[in-house]
Amino acid sequence: MAHAWSLKSRPNGMPMTGDFEFIELPRTPLAEGEVRIANRWLSVDPYMRGRMNDVKSYAPPFQLGEAMQGGAVGEVIESRADGIAVGDVVQHMLGWRDEAVVPAAFVQKVPPLDAPPQAFLGQLGMPGMTAYYGLLKIAEAKPGETVFVSAAAGAVGSTVVQIAKAKGMTVIGSAGGSEKCGWCQSLGADAMIDYKEDGSLVKKLLAAAPQGIDVYFDNVGGEHLDAALAAANLHARFAICGMIDVYNSSRPTELRYLPRLIGMRIRVQGFLVSDFMANAAEFYREMGGWLKDGKLQSQETVFDGLEAMPEAFLGLFSGSNTGKMLVRL
Repeated sequence: MAHAWSLKSRPNGMPMTGDFEFIELPRTPLAEGEVRIANRWLSVDPYMRGRMNDVKSYAPPFQLGEAMQGGAVGEVIESRADGIAVGDVVQHMLGWRDEAVVPAAFVQKVPPLDAPPQAFLGQLGMPGMTAYYGLLKIAEAKPGETVFVSAAAGAVGSTVVQIAKAKGMTVIGSAGGSEKCGWCQSLGADAMIDYKEDGSLVKKLLAAAPQGIDVYFDNVGGEHLDAALAAANLHARFAICGMIDVYNSSRPTELRYLPRLIGMRIRVQGFLVSDFMANAAEFYREMGGWLKDGKLQSQETVFDGLEAMPEAFLGLFSGSNTGKMLVRL
């Protein structure tokens, strides 16, 4: 019998373990064009918090009592689909469960790069693609510019650091704690801000970037976004990827430096990685080259067992992960 996690109740603020329920999934025969996958690696990501609210958004909300969804990598154990064979390692979006039945049209074989399969849930998957296209296409970051990235020790932020350095940019990151800041500097970050230390984030960023910033890659929102506005140069570009700081909060965010949008002609643009899926070949080509040349490093925070999914997910909001948060089955 397959098992999965469902949403038992919609969270009010920070989710709690009681908001999730472990359920059994009935075993169903495969229809023509479907595959059965034994999941080996499961992803938890901050965007999933938004899907727990019953509101209209770019992704439909999780339905109470039904198996939740998310990125997964697994092995095909049964196939009725041309081009996908038993034993193929594939990625798909029916995570939060140990076994998935998926139409072949929604399954992608793991690209033939020299990397472990779980990397395609992190640096070589959705988070890495988010970093690549957010930095280079949305923010249009150029060699010689100064980039500020929040949550720099996360799966997306740490990849932004490395891509920016590979492209000849100066990088300032923000992370929580000396260990995470040290790791980001080992990736090439020119300066790091420990946001958990006492003191004004605005003053810390202005000290780290006395000439200002040209690009802000936002994973956090809130105070970090305000600090970026304070330090922004003329015609700075902000790529808004996520706002984990406000996902569990109902209080309004105070942006004291918002008027600088006008005088500094700052461009602020939100984006979704799905906007760039048609260009995945470009991403894999360039990232594959950096990987081969030893220019990419990654780190994972791994929980073991399907039972650990809620704990891993909640850990995203307390900063318990360095690099990509994963669950191994």
